[in-house]
Amino acid sequence: MDKKVTLAQLKEVVQEAYDQVKTNTGGKNADYIPYLANVNKDLFGISVCLLNGQTIHVGDTDYRFGIESVSKVHTAILALRQYGAKEILDKIGADATGLPFNSIIAILLENDHPSTPLVNAGAISACSMVQPIGDSAKKWDAIVGNVTDLCGSAPQLIDELYKSESDTNFNNRSIAWLLKNYNRIYDDPDMSLDLYTRQCSLGVTALQLSIAAGTIANGGVNPVTKKEVFD
Repeated sequence: MDKKVTLAQLKEVVQEAYDQVKTNTGGKNADYIPYLANVNKDLFGISVCLLNGQTIHVGDTDYRFGIESVSKVHTAILALRQYGAKEILDKIGADATGLPFNSIIAILLENDHPSTPLVNAGAISACSMVQPIGDSAKKWDAIVGNVTDLCGSAPQLIDELYKSESDTNFNNRSIAWLLKNYNRIYDDPDMSLDLYTRQCSLGVTALQLSIAAGTIANGGVNPVTKKEVFD
């Protein structure tokens, strides 16, 4: 006989997990972006979205934080929606680099493609592919609209974070132009980098991200809004 887990049991497990790890304070804020170094390090929350649309959340799940690299997943989905898997594999790839997420050496070692849309090089390349080519405003609308569809509600740009990233993204500038050198960026490099920087600066909540994860797990149908985001 299959054992059924009740919502109450799931809530209890989430609460237990929260209580067990909330006092773990051994980590430190990322400081390669000045804004991130100043975020309250005591913020902590857990949010779970079930495929029937029910959500479980405890702690600071309504606090808006910078989505940062999680945005790579969202824009990879957008590129897949617009182009299909084969073109993404041909133009970006799906191979782990085995090197840090912001590696320039990885591009030099695999100059035929950026390897995966889940590292900085591939994510910048994915932003360059977002349609319509050549129109920054409409590309941005497509990126934000896709995040909204996945999360079930709109993110908000954190202007201070965007400025902080823009002022310090020297490594990513090098990546964008190195991709251009290898013909692996598909729109203006500076525009593509700016779109990537802005998408990383979107403010989202843990609840929103749990709904996005639920949408992916549910085969592309948002379990809360019931909208089909991708198939």
